[in-house]
Amino acid sequence: MIERRIFLTMVPVALLAAPLAAEAQEAAKIARIGWLTGNLAANPHTREAFLQGLRDLGYVEGRNLVIENRDAEGKVERLPALSAELVALKVDVIVAPGTLAALAAKHATRTLSIVFPVAIDPVQSGLVPSLARPGGNVTGLSFVGPELVGKCLEQLKQAVPGVSRVAVLWQPGGIGERTEEDMLKEAEIATRVLGVRLQLVEARGPADIDRAFSDITRGRAGALAVLGSVMFLNERRRLVDLAAKNRLPAVYAQREFVDAGGLMAYGPNVADLFRRAATYVDKILKGAKPGDLPVEQPTKFDLVVNLRTAKALGLTIPPSLLLRADEAIQ
Repeated sequence: MIERRIFLTMVPVALLAAPLAAEAQEAAKIARIGWLTGNLAANPHTREAFLQGLRDLGYVEGRNLVIENRDAEGKVERLPALSAELVALKVDVIVAPGTLAALAAKHATRTLSIVFPVAIDPVQSGLVPSLARPGGNVTGLSFVGPELVGKCLEQLKQAVPGVSRVAVLWQPGGIGERTEEDMLKEAEIATRVLGVRLQLVEARGPADIDRAFSDITRGRAGALAVLGSVMFLNERRRLVDLAAKNRLPAVYAQREFVDAGGLMAYGPNVADLFRRAATYVDKILKGAKPGDLPVEQPTKFDLVVNLRTAKALGLTIPPSLLLRADEAIQ
């Protein structure tokens, strides 16, 4: 009888101890994330947005989270070696912002999970075969594809309604050949629809930028659209200064250019994409397979206009455009 009472007393204790032990084991588990970037200094607030997303989900560096940082510092040719380092460390997930970083990580491993917070046209660039069913070990969020070029040109035409010739500056090899071809085709289609002539200008590296602006000036372009690339983002202050020097109204795909003094930018809210990428990491750490997580597209787009720059260029931004702007920098 005594033994039976002891047994009955121990049963609820054991039942209570089991979930507590499981919770303790879960709490003791430390997530190890590899952070692979082309140039952290070019856009540091995006990493902070990602970390905030993780904090909102209960992950805190130094407590249950370790991040292994690998930064190419603008030298994209270093990305494959840095990817290999993270694979050798056997991190739980590699987070690779940008198309080139994500491709480098994909080429380095077929087993470790990879999440890209931003990638331009992930299907055409070869990151995933399908947005709905990425398969494999890679997933993340799309920065939208070539259609963004047409939207940027449309906003530029509205800001400078009298423009008759627009230059489009692009970096060959900056985001992947197939995507670049589609973006240039979109630029051709958009300029025809808008009734302006198109001047395509290449800049393969920083050393080509001055020559590119000389070509734009000789071509008598009245406005400029700068396509997205890591190199252009790194050189944004120089690009913005040259646009001002040549009195060229310019549109960019990221607001960082406007913060540096550029006229306007239209594109996805990048910080929002990085915050949402944290949810992908959380799901994978809890057992989800990357190939089962559809690639999401942006839900929030921002139009940012720098009115100080408009005034310096002698432009009056139409009220209709200002009403649609998410932010107007005075």
